[in-house]
Amino acid sequence: IRHSSSVVRQHMNIDLIGVPIDFGAGRRGVDMGPSALRYAGLQAALERSGHDVHDKGNVSVPVMERCTITEPNLRFLDCILDVAHQVAEKVQASLERHHFPLTLGGDHSFSFGSIGGAARGKKLGVIWMDAHGDFNTTETTPSGNIHGMPLAALCGYGDARLVNLAGHSPRSVDPKKVVILGARDLDEGERVLLREAGVTVIATELVDRIGMFAAVQRAIDIATRDTEGIYLSLDLDSLDPVYAPGVGTPVPGGFTYREAHLACELIAESGKLVAMDLVEVNPILDEKNRTAVVAVELAASALGQRVWKE
Repeated sequence: IRHSSSVVRQHMNIDLIGVPIDFGAGRRGVDMGPSALRYAGLQAALERSGHDVHDKGNVSVPVMERCTITEPNLRFLDCILDVAHQVAEKVQASLERHHFPLTLGGDHSFSFGSIGGAARGKKLGVIWMDAHGDFNTTETTPSGNIHGMPLAALCGYGDARLVNLAGHSPRSVDPKKVVILGARDLDEGERVLLREAGVTVIATELVDRIGMFAAVQRAIDIATRDTEGIYLSLDLDSLDPVYAPGVGTPVPGGFTYREAHLACELIAESGKLVAMDLVEVNPILDEKNRTAVVAVELAASALGQRVWKE
C-alpha cells in the first residue's frame, strides 16, 4: 500500500457527494460503491492530507424496480436524468462555495450531470481515465446502457435530453479539451465519433510507447490549454483487474497500481484540478473491498498526498 505523509496541495474544503446508481450499467451492484468508498476510509484519508471533508450524503436514487425502460437504446433514461439533475445542482453549489466536489459512484452514467454542473459558467478541460470511451449515442450503442454515453453527451453528441441536461447548448465541454486516458476497449461507432469530435485518445498502447509520465503530461497540457481547470473522471476499470477486480466491465491490460498513482499525482501537481468523480466500484464483484481501498488511495493522491515531498 502506497502510504503518504506529505502534501503538495493547499488545504481544501472537500464535499463528498454520493451517487448510488447502477441502472446506467449492465450489471447490478455498483450502487453500493459510495458505501464501499466510505467504508474504505475515504474521509479519514483526505483529512490526513490536511483537508476539511464534508460528507453531503447521497443524492436521491429510485430503486430500479420503480423505473421503466421506454426506449431500448436509452435504458432507464427518465430515472437517470433525474439523478443527473440532482448531481449537477450539488456540484455547481459546491464550486460556488469554493469547495472541491468529489462525487462517488455508482456507474458512470451520472457524470454528464456532475461535469455539466461543474462547467456552468466555466471552461473546463476533462481527463477521462477509463478503459472505455463512453462516447456512444443512441445510434452507436450496442447495449442501450447510458453509462456508455456520458462523455459523448458532454461533447454535444447524442440525445438532446442528455446533451442539454445542465443547460448547455450545444455542449458542456469543448471536445478538443477532452482526453481519454487508458482506453483499450472502444466500440466501432465510438471510434468514428471520437475522431469527428477531436477528442484526444491516449490508449494503453501509446502509454506503453511513450511512458506514463509523458502520457499524463500530454493529457494535462491538452486539458489545461485555454481552460479554467481540469475535471478528472476516474473509472476504476482504467486499472488492470489484477489491481481493481471490483468493477462491472473489467478489461485486461490496464494501468498498474503505480501508474494510476503517478497519473493522479501529476494531475495534483498541475494545480488545476477543480473537481473529480470516482466511479464504477462494484463491491459485489470485489475481493474484500480491495477496489474501494485503491480508489481511496488514488483520490488521496489526486488531492495532494505524497510519499515524499522534495
